[in-house]
Amino acid sequence: MTKAKRKRLIYNLVTYALVIAAYIILQNMIGAKTISRSLKGLLVPICAWIIMAVSLNLVIGFSGELSLGHAGFMSIGAYTGAIISGWLLAAFDMQDPTLRLVLAIAGGGIVAGIFGVLIGIPVLRLRGDYLAIVTLAFGEIIRNLVNVLYVGTADGQLHFAFLNKKLPADVTMLVDGAKGAVKIKPISTFTVGFVLVMITLIVVLNLVNSRAGRAIQATRDNRIAAESMGVSVTKYKMMAFVTAAVLAGMAGALYGLNSSTVVPTQFTFNQSINVLVFVVLGGLGNVLGSVISATFLTVLPEVLREFADYRMLVYAVVLILVMIFTNNPLIRSVFGRAVAPVKGLFRGKKNSVSGGEA
Repeated sequence: MTKAKRKRLIYNLVTYALVIAAYIILQNMIGAKTISRSLKGLLVPICAWIIMAVSLNLVIGFSGELSLGHAGFMSIGAYTGAIISGWLLAAFDMQDPTLRLVLAIAGGGIVAGIFGVLIGIPVLRLRGDYLAIVTLAFGEIIRNLVNVLYVGTADGQLHFAFLNKKLPADVTMLVDGAKGAVKIKPISTFTVGFVLVMITLIVVLNLVNSRAGRAIQATRDNRIAAESMGVSVTKYKMMAFVTAAVLAGMAGALYGLNSSTVVPTQFTFNQSINVLVFVVLGGLGNVLGSVISATFLTVLPEVLREFADYRMLVYAVVLILVMIFTNNPLIRSVFGRAVAPVKGLFRGKKNSVSGGEA
């Protein structure tokens, strides 16, 4: 095994191990009832934001494209999931919440992926600021479209309407325009969220370490050189973009089915910026960093609630300080020396195995 492969293997194993360990610890805390109610309520949103951060990192960190409309895919997944869950319950009397949640998450991912293809075909031919502006416009278009969307179910069928509420009189509303997705029965669970996080990590880590992943990173590093070597830039950027869209849609379904109402204002431009902050804080191209930063920045506002009116000010100051310290060369060198013994341990094991084989 080469040094690069060994390094990737260790990185992947550490990422999986930390996520699994966190899940086991939190489940034990829930069982022992030692976890606060506010933190328990954040577990599913944390899973959703981790998926959002890791998927956006695939676009920005590995593909090198700045997307500011990631919340649009999340809103598509949230509304699709709410519609599918409500329809399955009304039309088929599907009482199993886990099955409904899985089908809703799958549906949210598929619909978001379709939109990702439709948007990616024209958008990924743009570069730099132009791509950022177009994806920003996409997110705002989606938010305004769902603002005038009306969906209901009657006699086991779905009924859709735009702009005006022209639906059958006996319809049961699932999406009521600006009021959002209504009458949602919260069915999201921390366990399903954990499984979805693991699926996201497996998909992204295996993709970036594959031949396609190396092509994606080559287009990021030098587009002209990649094209000269026969790499289809549009194809591989589309692969990263659509994969991220599917994962964001699944995260949206998980997030939307965690509350009784989903409204368009939950998926504004600010949410896309929040996810971008997760990615930048964790490090571009650093999947584990995205997991840690998404968790940290989701929990931090709740921890700072005791500061009342100054909560968001303190949050901003802490965010600035964390950004400064994580990008400080001195701190990086100290951290490097701290983890050096662990790296040496793995090198020692490798040498001993090589010696035994010799």
